[in-house]
Order: sequence, then C-alpha cells, then structure tokens
Amino acid sequence: MDFATLLGLLTGIGLIIFAIIGGKDGMVAATYFWDYRSLLLVLGGTLAATFINYPLKNMWSIFKVLKNAFRRNVFGYEEIIKQFEDYAQIVRKKGLLALENEINDIDDYFLKNSIELAISEKNQDNLRNYLYLELSNMEKRHQIGQELFFYMGSYAPAFGMVGTIVGLIIMMQSYTATGPATADAFSAALEFDVATKFRTLLEGMGMALLTTFYGLILSNLIFIPIGGKLKRRSDEEIMQKEIMIEGVVCLHNRDHHVIVREKLNTFVPETERKTQKVENNNIKL
Repeated sequence: MDFATLLGLLTGIGLIIFAIIGGKDGMVAATYFWDYRSLLLVLGGTLAATFINYPLKNMWSIFKVLKNAFRRNVFGYEEIIKQFEDYAQIVRKKGLLALENEINDIDDYFLKNSIELAISEKNQDNLRNYLYLELSNMEKRHQIGQELFFYMGSYAPAFGMVGTIVGLIIMMQSYTATGPATADAFSAALEFDVATKFRTLLEGMGMALLTTFYGLILSNLIFIPIGGKLKRRSDEEIMQKEIMIEGVVCLHNRDHHVIVREKLNTFVPETERKTQKVENNNIKL
C-alpha cells in the first residue's frame, strides 16, 4: 500500500469538511453542500464523456489501473542491480546458458523474457532493439490509463459549469409568470415580495454552484492527482526496465560483475550511489 496516496486523499477531504463545518453553523452548513442531482450530473456526465472518448475495454480496466495508484513499488533499484551482479558472476563462470536454471525463479515477466531472448539471440544490436521496442509499447499502454484520468479531470469542471448554467436558467425562468413571456406577465411577476424572491434566488444560486464545487473537487483532488501518480508509477517502472535492459546487454557481453554494477549505478541518484561505490572497493577483480 502506498500510504502517500491515501494520506493525500484523506487530508484533502478532511480539510474540505473542516472548512464546511468549522464555522458557527456547524453541521447545519454541511447540508448546504449536498445535492444528489448536482453530483449525478457532474459524475455521470464525466463518465459519459469518457465512454465516448475511450473504447469500452479501456473503461472496464479503470479499476485495474486505479489500484496501481495505491500500490507501492517494492522492487527497488538496488535489488535489481544486485540481481544482475549475481547473474554476471554466473555468466563469467559458466556462460550465458547457465542462466536457464535461474529463469524459473524470476517473477518479473519482462526480465524473464529478456534473459530468454539474450540466450537465443547472438546479435547484441538486435537484442537491444527488441527490448527497447517492448519497453516503448509498454510505455504506450501505461499512457492510456494515465490519459483516462487526466481527461476525466478536464471533463468534471466542464460538467460542473454546465450544471451551474442549467441551474441559473431555471432560476431566472422562475421569475417569469406561467405562460407567454409578455410585458403583462413580467409586470405580474414583479408584484411578488422582492425579499422573498431575492432569498429564493440566492438559495437556488447556491444549489447551482454546487455542480461547479463537485466538478472542481473531483478534478483537482481525485482525477488529476491519480493521473499524476500513475505517471510517476509508470516513470519508475520504465526506469526499472531500462536498468534491466542495460543489465541484460551486459550479461550478453559477459561483462565483469563490478563493471555491471557500475554501469547500472548510473541510473541511481548520486546520493544513493556513494554507499554502493564504497562497497565495490572491497571487490577483487
């Protein structure tokens, strides 16, 4: 579980609730911010527009994509580098074919497939091109899930504004009498108590603005942040796969395990790399 995502959502929702009920009206004010018709218009309209924009198979995968925003990557860079360092020692002693005994213990499909290809492919350029082609297609698949939430984040405020306009139109129409909009009908409408009409207008305007409120909350607290978290998750995974590609190429080239570590360390931030370099000083070539 990535507690940062959950903490962010709970903090954002908590601050909004505090802003609503923190005043002197307390819980009474909370009833002013609930209108199921406004929420249905914003959320339903956002989903409807997304259905129009994306194929049905992509919409069914939304929950599968969503769970990635709440799941933390536990397979870090150091674990990958250490794994390739061990593989490099095996290849130096027994050859590349010796890795066939290690393939069944690999859980990552990309790494497993890459090593299998490295064993069968003799040309290193072809190996690298194929692996980066696989990585490019993976990145494109990730972008579909990210764009889905980014588009929903752009649709929600728009439907919030639609709801506001609809509400304002209905309120303005309530000022006219029933029947044709003639001068006599408008004069008859003005005979009502002005204070009562003005209070009704403000109450209705508040309800109309709720759609904009819902749209902004859904967009800026849920849809767009989740899309950003998915992009971050994708960047982390792409970086891991790039480390794997370079590691597989090093294995194919039968590089020394110390050289493998130093090459793969270039993907690691400088602050995390210093401790690892100290450890390499104890390794004898």
